[in-house]
Order: sequence, then C-alpha cells, then structure tokens
Amino acid sequence: QVDLVESGGGLVQAGGSLRLSCVASGTTFSDNYMAWSRQAPGKQREMVASIGPSGIVYYADFVKGRFTISRDNEKNTAYLQMNSLKPEDTGTYYCYGKGPGFSAWGRGTQVTVSS
Repeated sequence: QVDLVESGGGLVQAGGSLRLSCVASGTTFSDNYMAWSRQAPGKQREMVASIGPSGIVYYADFVKGRFTISRDNEKNTAYLQMNSLKPEDTGTYYCYGKGPGFSAWGRGTQVTVSS
C-alpha cells in the first residue's frame, strides 16, 4: 500500500516562506510522477506544481517564480519550496503521486498566510 505524508505547513506572514515535504512509502519513488495541489475553503482543488521521474517540472501560472518543486529519490521525498507567499496562497496543500499500478493522495497540510 502506498502512503504519502505531507508536512511543513503552518502560519506565515505575507512575503514569508515555507517548505513542504511529502514522504512516500510502499513505492519505488524514483518511478513516480509527483505533484502538489491545493484547496482553499469553498474552492476547487487546483494543481500547483508537478515533477516527473526525469525531473521535468510544471508550475501553475499563479506560482511561477515563487514556488519550486523538487525531489530527493534517496529520501523518497518530494518538496515544495514556497517563497513570497501571499494571503491567496492559503489553503490545504496535498501531495499526489502516480506510478506503476497506483495513484494516491496524501492527507494534506494546512498553509495559512496572514496579511
């Protein structure tokens, strides 16, 4: 069974930074596509960033230049470095993984950005 566990969320002032981590277990991490999505209260979940097994990355326009996704295959971990945070970045951030024979979501970590 694949399990994804996020951490690193918290309360930060506008302009601040946070680094989210997603640790995967039960899978060959290096084969996986990994992504971060977020959901604000009353809104639909939206893709934030993704990274493929080869390291190709994608960013939503609203985070380009501020967020960086990365992965450490030795640690089975995906990261989301978030800089220049804005109040509209507030929400629950979810890790998503897809690999041979599975796809899974983590339980989420809360990010709150105060103005």
